[in-house]
Amino acid sequence: MPRIIRKNYKFFVISFLLIYLFGGRPPEFGEEQVFFHGFRIAQPVIRVGIGINIEDVLIQASSGMKIYQVDQSYKLMADDVSEVRIKGHKELISEKFVVQVAQARKKEEAEEAVRELKSNIGGRIYLIQNKEDNENGVFQVRVGDFLTRGDALAFIKKIRQKGVKDAWIIREEVTEPESKPAWVLVNDELINLNDETALYFIPSSAQSYLSYRGKSYRGIMVLRGSRKGILLINILNVEDYLKGVVPGELSPYNFGELEAQKAQAIAARTYALKNVGQFKDLGFDVFATPASQVYDGMNIEHHLSTRAVELTAGVVAVYGGKLINALYTSTCGGATEDVENMFEGAPAPYLKSTECVMENDDWILRSAAALPPIFVAGTNISPKLAFLAALEVIPQDKHSAYFEEKASSAEVAEWLRNALPLIGRKSSVSSPEPGPLHLAGLAGLFLEAFEWQERAGNLVGRSDEERVSRDFPALKPEERTSLAYLLTSGIVPPAPEIADLDKPLTRAEAALYLAKAMSTYKDFWHQGYIKNWSKNKLELMEDEKTKMLELLPGLILLRSLEESVSVVPSLSVEGGDLVKWIESDGKIRLLQVVLASNTQILDQSSQYHRWQTRVPVADLQDRINQFYPIGKLIDLVPQKRGPSKRVIEMSVIGQESQVRVIGMKIRQVLNLRDNLFVIDKEADADGRVTHFIFSGKGWGHGVGLCQVGAYRMSQKGASGEDILKKYYRGIRLEKIY
Repeated sequence: MPRIIRKNYKFFVISFLLIYLFGGRPPEFGEEQVFFHGFRIAQPVIRVGIGINIEDVLIQASSGMKIYQVDQSYKLMADDVSEVRIKGHKELISEKFVVQVAQARKKEEAEEAVRELKSNIGGRIYLIQNKEDNENGVFQVRVGDFLTRGDALAFIKKIRQKGVKDAWIIREEVTEPESKPAWVLVNDELINLNDETALYFIPSSAQSYLSYRGKSYRGIMVLRGSRKGILLINILNVEDYLKGVVPGELSPYNFGELEAQKAQAIAARTYALKNVGQFKDLGFDVFATPASQVYDGMNIEHHLSTRAVELTAGVVAVYGGKLINALYTSTCGGATEDVENMFEGAPAPYLKSTECVMENDDWILRSAAALPPIFVAGTNISPKLAFLAALEVIPQDKHSAYFEEKASSAEVAEWLRNALPLIGRKSSVSSPEPGPLHLAGLAGLFLEAFEWQERAGNLVGRSDEERVSRDFPALKPEERTSLAYLLTSGIVPPAPEIADLDKPLTRAEAALYLAKAMSTYKDFWHQGYIKNWSKNKLELMEDEKTKMLELLPGLILLRSLEESVSVVPSLSVEGGDLVKWIESDGKIRLLQVVLASNTQILDQSSQYHRWQTRVPVADLQDRINQFYPIGKLIDLVPQKRGPSKRVIEMSVIGQESQVRVIGMKIRQVLNLRDNLFVIDKEADADGRVTHFIFSGKGWGHGVGLCQVGAYRMSQKGASGEDILKKYYRGIRLEKIY
């Protein structure tokens, strides 16, 4: 068969397979229905590169798969197998370097630059189009190849003398295949495959799925050769793809808000559809890595993110009737940046700097309940008293003088009667003799009420009893055991802190020990965050469920401040504040604000909202010289900042040369989390700079949707649409399928 006919036939066969799989089975191929046994993938379809330059591939199926070999023809290699191993080419991976010397937004301008450079510096000069943005990309002029970074650096020095200042080294992988074929082991039979072969792995049923390197995937897989070595591609429906993207990009465990997940789903869907065909020269659309979007298949799927994908199915963000380039960043540090300041490309009206704030009113909660600071052994125990009062174990409307008075055995016995039903105990408490209560007597009451006699008899060691006997020789034998149990359980403080067993307990001390005893049984607290406030009710989110609870008139309010907790008459709260509470019959009796907002910035809760990195000069110098031949590092000087205060242009001053670094390259060259930073220097006793200190904010490129900010907005009651329209200016949401 002539070569051109063979190529056309191969194109026809593969085109048929793609049409059959992804476009439905056309009527004229009705007789071919058995080819994939009815396995079809609904539109729209996306091809994800999940394995690049692989040598040893093990693909498994949950309940069987078929394997087809496709080259000039196609044939069924295996009808129903559970796994297959492929031994690929043994690749010799090396690296090469090219130097980017110019760029332009118009092709004609870039071509003119190529002509000028060829006449000026010679060498292999070529033009590529940047793929960061298919629509608004720039044309880049590059020179190369260079086998080593040193060769590229030497070339930069040379062209600087000829007036080319903004040169940038780019590393590329080089794949040099040996003349060894690929081998596939199916049903214990080893079959060799030539370079032009593609293998299709098709689940035997719609319920089956394929696995690779411990991860499971929906859809089908294709194995094929390329200039990057052997590729493994997962082909599946876009909505199924998103189920493995959204939880990887915005963890539902850490950011469990449905509206934030919906915003992420729409952004990820828009990004995916916008970038279909981005890597068509390799046979797929997007990578499964942060180079595109993180995609981890079925293993990472979560019911909340899956629900977000399903609720927004087919919804995308558009501007001017076209899909937007829906960039997003983890933590913006308080403001996002204009896209053109970070990426090489044209401005986009929807990717402009946006302050990461959401204006809303604070809500003031007030309470008539008052518990002044009451101290035991130097510690304010009023929060413990508030805990018991909220559970109606002790009286609530008492002043500090009441708790400083001596406790009686009778009233503590009454407190125990109130407490026992709350922990599911039905034991009775006898009426003790009237009179003040001592620690040994309290221990006896506790053992009787909580039925701890068996615990004390079997869990208290001889050494514990001997220590109590030594410290308190006047105690009766039965009192030693009961007190030793309270001591070893941590309910009462160690012996040295107990001043005098003959000293009667105050009500505050007795209440403190009772609160500790009750806490050994169960956690009475609920925890979540505030969603909304309506008159005397709070809408709260707890364990991914919302609940509306009434605020009792006698509500006790607690405020956390650093390491202390205090009872307060009023609290200022807002949506998203982390709180703990005690409730009964749908009513909140005690509310503690654990973490309140101290700024309007939405991403303040991120661990990367603020950061600092201290780098030795020598380490920074070595890193910079991998990109630019500056020699000894003299200084780093930010020259220009964007509207978000990010450094978008910086001078790197070296002993041999000075270079200008712009946009995302700054973050890459300095190895920082973000471009939003200031620089300090640390010097030794002789005044020599030893370290550069970068104090910064944010994590990521800082453009588009701020993921942590989106989560905080959803906590405050914003919808997914509200979130997207905040970070992507002037967009509309459309359902396109």
